[in-house]
Amino acid sequence: MQIFFKCNGEWVHQNEHVSEESLDESSGLKVREVFINVTRQQVEDFHGPEDYWCQCVAWSHLGTSKSRKASVRIAYLRKNFEQDPQGREVPIEGMIVLHCRPPEGVPAAEVEWLKNEEPIDSEQDENIDTRADHNLIIRQARLSDSGNYTCMAANIVAKRRSLSATVVVYVNGGWSSWTEWSACNVRCGRGWQKRSRTCTNPAPLNGGAFCEGMSVQKITCTSLCPVDGSWELWSEWSVCSPECEHLRIRECTAPPPRNGGKFCEGLSQESENCTDGLCILGIENASDIALYSGLGAAVVAVAVLVVGVTLYRRSQSDYGVDVIDSSALTGGFQTFNFKTVRQGNSLLLNSAMQPDLTVSRTYSGPICLQDPLDKELMTESSLFNPLSDIKVKVQSSFMVSLGVSERADYHGKNHPGTFPHGNNRSFTTMHPRNKAPYIQNLSSLPTRTELRTTGVFGHLGGRLVMPNTGVSLLIPHGAIPEENSWEIYMSINQGEPSLQSDGSEVLLSPEVTCGPPDMVVTTPFALTIPHCADVSSEHWNIHLKKRTQQGKWEEVMSVEDESTSCYCLLDPFACHVLLDSFGTYALTGEPITDCAVKQLKVAVFGCMSCNSLDYNLRVYCVDNTPCAFQEVVSDERHHGGQLLEEPKLLHFKGNTFSLQISVLDIPPFLWRIKPFTACQEVPFSRVWSSNRQPLHCAFSLERYTPTTTQLSCKICIRQLKGHEQILQVQTSILESERETITFFAQEDSTFPAQTGPKAFKIPYSIRQRICATFDTPNAKGKDWQMLAQKNSINRNLSYFATQSSPSAVILNLWEARHQHDGDLDSLACALEEIGRTHTKLSNISESQLDEADFNYSRQNGL
Repeated sequence: MQIFFKCNGEWVHQNEHVSEESLDESSGLKVREVFINVTRQQVEDFHGPEDYWCQCVAWSHLGTSKSRKASVRIAYLRKNFEQDPQGREVPIEGMIVLHCRPPEGVPAAEVEWLKNEEPIDSEQDENIDTRADHNLIIRQARLSDSGNYTCMAANIVAKRRSLSATVVVYVNGGWSSWTEWSACNVRCGRGWQKRSRTCTNPAPLNGGAFCEGMSVQKITCTSLCPVDGSWELWSEWSVCSPECEHLRIRECTAPPPRNGGKFCEGLSQESENCTDGLCILGIENASDIALYSGLGAAVVAVAVLVVGVTLYRRSQSDYGVDVIDSSALTGGFQTFNFKTVRQGNSLLLNSAMQPDLTVSRTYSGPICLQDPLDKELMTESSLFNPLSDIKVKVQSSFMVSLGVSERADYHGKNHPGTFPHGNNRSFTTMHPRNKAPYIQNLSSLPTRTELRTTGVFGHLGGRLVMPNTGVSLLIPHGAIPEENSWEIYMSINQGEPSLQSDGSEVLLSPEVTCGPPDMVVTTPFALTIPHCADVSSEHWNIHLKKRTQQGKWEEVMSVEDESTSCYCLLDPFACHVLLDSFGTYALTGEPITDCAVKQLKVAVFGCMSCNSLDYNLRVYCVDNTPCAFQEVVSDERHHGGQLLEEPKLLHFKGNTFSLQISVLDIPPFLWRIKPFTACQEVPFSRVWSSNRQPLHCAFSLERYTPTTTQLSCKICIRQLKGHEQILQVQTSILESERETITFFAQEDSTFPAQTGPKAFKIPYSIRQRICATFDTPNAKGKDWQMLAQKNSINRNLSYFATQSSPSAVILNLWEARHQHDGDLDSLACALEEIGRTHTKLSNISESQLDEADFNYSRQNGL
């Protein structure tokens, strides 16, 4: 017997057979086994209507026998999931469905779900089902179901993890039952009584909605007033009785006491002798009458004598003593006439100057104008004082005590960049004659005009990052000649922009300067500039501009046009520019339609005012660039401000409609906002061109009592006929209970300047292989053009064609674009797609890229 192999219809040479013979102990028969090895290269080189196949044929003198065909396929599992699970926020007892479509692979991948890195066993929990097309279904969400869910796909090749999906199960708040009505708050007359309820049935949890409606209800009540009794008039005297007395009576009925009132005080009847003492009862003789008459006459005589002596002594008294001060009789209050005070009186604030009743300004109560700029410019914009025409009339309590009656009709204007801060400073009355030196002092205040960073770079190149601004500079390997090194700097203009927009043109980015200007590079460097436009070629015409040495700005190129001198790659939040000369650059945009959108970042800050009952809310609307928001954060930190809510994006359309900012849902009976300031409106032109100064509105709230330590309200920012954002403010007034919200992530500020190989994700050895593979023209088009296409940077191929190594420039642009990404998956997938039929890519393996990705992360502390 002989055994042969046939693969894809062709016989395999016997030299490639491996034959083994053995003896079956049970039957004593000889057993022969034949093997052949199939390599991956053989499978890849085979092109046929079906998969690579082999079968064995056994032959003897009795005939032949064929086995079934065995197919040989290359097993693989791609990295990217076709669908990653998405995070969800669901109410309690709601249904949760997390979708997962594993990567393409041979054999098909098996799917397993993890919750907080622990496997989920659906057989032990009847509420969870993982059988439906790899999806995870939770029929009724419980609080314990909150967590991070990950989809795991695995086959014989590898295991892949999806992005984690965060599931939050929240509970909406519900009202408790109303309490009983309280007693009427007044003992007499019309008052009120109240009842209350709390949002604790259940209490909101995990971001659930707070109860809607009032927590306190009041109704009017009326209590009957007590009426005290009062006597009627006395009745007529009765007839004289045998005892020589007559009586009269009165009743407590005018009015009678009601509702707990007091009864009349005094006697209800009186009696007296009705014969003027002449009535004699039981007197036995006339001697008693004479005795009583003599005693009465003696008493009258003594009284007359006492009165006479008293009158005589008064007529002879001495009047030479001092008269008692009448102020003692009036409690010490004396009238004070201010007109009698002379010019040099020390009681006056300025003894050398007569009171001016027309121009001076006085204030009562604590004055809280902390910054010198605020004192003079407090009310310029309608943002701080929407009723800017109201005349401020405030009377000083100190001057009232002196009798001064100063008046002030003050019309002020507020600088758009000023706002009340949290410092306590004294304020004195300022007259017009002192205004000039005051403004002169303002001009001498220090202002921050630019951010700056530097680094020394050589032939190996590197990366220069401006922390927390989104601005970075990539110097490629070989851009600087060997044996040379340069100190390269980069700065951002934070003062008044030198680029003045013409017509409808809008500045979309900061002005970024890189230098030195006389430095010459052999390979284009990559400059990354953030912008605030919602990128769309249908609505925007975006230009890159450069400032000349004469200070004028000229257009370098339009982003949508092709050029051989410059390349612009526009991403949603940044623009990556390949340049060969240093200088000052900026992005401008010209809206083509009213649907052009400018992205604004809205944030709310808060701080206590000098009055312990006041609290200031400041709402900022700035261009959505990290450097613009960093300027706001620096100012707020300097003045003690606190970020109250994570900033949000607002899409502001170029439709000429204004912006409205309002404060909603202020807790009643705890807080109040000053009248006419709950809603403020900003004109369209000021928002659309707000890159010169951060645009903000200020709201002043007041607590009713110092015991109120929590503030909860909503800030609504909306454009008329446009987008709307809601900022939920929940903060503590007490310093010890405040939660700090991080302003910026620290990932890009750890290494502001990186030099050498550790600054690049792609190792130099692998970069050389890629360039050697793709720089050579290929008949099938599998060269640098396809590399650019697979990396989605093939808009302007004419620029790459002018470079000595197009692949190196493409890789440099990829480096600049993916500086914050965590892995090399995008490049690996592009190389994998091109390399399926490109034999030169076989020397660049996926494991090498994975190792390079790990080394880059380790070197940069990620």
